[in-house]
Amino acid sequence: MIVEVKVPSPGESITEVEVGTWLVEDGTVVEKDQEIAEIESDKATLTIVASESGKIAIKVTEGETIEVGAVICTIDSSVKPQAKPEGGKSDKKVSIQEETAVMVEKEAPVEEVKQHKEAPAKEQVKESADYSQVKVTPVAKELMKEHGVSVEDVINGLKRIGKKEVEASLKSPAEAEQPEKTGEVSREIDRNRMSSLRRKLSERLVAVKNETVMLTTFNEIDMGNLMELRKKYQQQFIEKHGLKVGFMSFFTKAVALAMKSHPMVNAQLDEDEILSPRFVDVGIAVSTPKGLMVPIVRNAEIKSIPQIELEIKELAEKARTKKISVDELSGGTFTITNGGVFGSLFSTPVLNPPQSGILGMHNILERPVALNGQVVIRPMMYVALSYDHRIVDGKDSVGFLMKVKEMIENPGTMYTDGKDAGKLLLDI
Repeated sequence: MIVEVKVPSPGESITEVEVGTWLVEDGTVVEKDQEIAEIESDKATLTIVASESGKIAIKVTEGETIEVGAVICTIDSSVKPQAKPEGGKSDKKVSIQEETAVMVEKEAPVEEVKQHKEAPAKEQVKESADYSQVKVTPVAKELMKEHGVSVEDVINGLKRIGKKEVEASLKSPAEAEQPEKTGEVSREIDRNRMSSLRRKLSERLVAVKNETVMLTTFNEIDMGNLMELRKKYQQQFIEKHGLKVGFMSFFTKAVALAMKSHPMVNAQLDEDEILSPRFVDVGIAVSTPKGLMVPIVRNAEIKSIPQIELEIKELAEKARTKKISVDELSGGTFTITNGGVFGSLFSTPVLNPPQSGILGMHNILERPVALNGQVVIRPMMYVALSYDHRIVDGKDSVGFLMKVKEMIENPGTMYTDGKDAGKLLLDI
């Protein structure tokens, strides 16, 4: 039976998509629900899965534009995948040395294979591998810890071991650290087609320059009190909510509360009308392998810090793994971007139209500042608010940023709806 796999609709306003990458080759026998392709719209990259098990026949090439609902491939369900051993895995563990031997045996000439098979038993690979000497970078260790995988899992997940990997293993640790030297100077140029997502991003950046009057106001925030709060309650937060609390959730909440005093920062222009939402939907800029995506935390003004933190984590993970929907990327009344995670100290964020404001967070560095007449060292962060001056006045932009600064420097005020606790107590 031939089953047609059609392009699903990423969203109401999207009528066509671009085939980004095929994850399987033509003629491959796939399992049901296996990821087979990535499609790109102007808002997100989405994954297509096999609706049935069987042999796949690709109908559309990579880079080709196709309408939503069109057939992207077919699956011959009469061709079944090879049955796996009971339990889905082999009972015998295969070491990396054994895997290497098998790959070498498959790729070597017949004469070499024959010699290999006749080699003495003492020269055969060991039954198990010792991974204690494998060097793992700090970044890799953190990523492995986050996803709960071991060195053995990573090595066993390698698709192929080639000449480069074998030569690298023969080098001493000191040699491995040195960049590869070559007498040749490259003059080659790589040419890659822009994805739909990046093309749309480029168009929007040009539109911001041509269609808005963008200005930026700057300030700095003493992060000391917030950092102490996180440090004091981090473990209890993890025990109760199952995740760590970061800075982004506090900034999201502070932005949502500051909108009550400065609603024009949350407004948008629609031709000759000003739209003023009574809600705050905050977009969180997330860097992904396919480009920048901005998932939306909706109604941030009524959500707690734990709720916002969990939602940010889930949306960011969906964006990076291409599981996010267009609806989760659509809308938004304000955006926050954090260049500090990449080490940025100072920058001017670009508006995300039709929004009128975007807040840029930056790296936290200890700097000497004046406090109560004394020079002290404090953890400081520069913040930048870019805004559309056609709708947001300077007074509103500066006042909004000052309100965010006050709440981050005194996080307890977020519990009092951004108001001074003393004034509330005295009813003034």
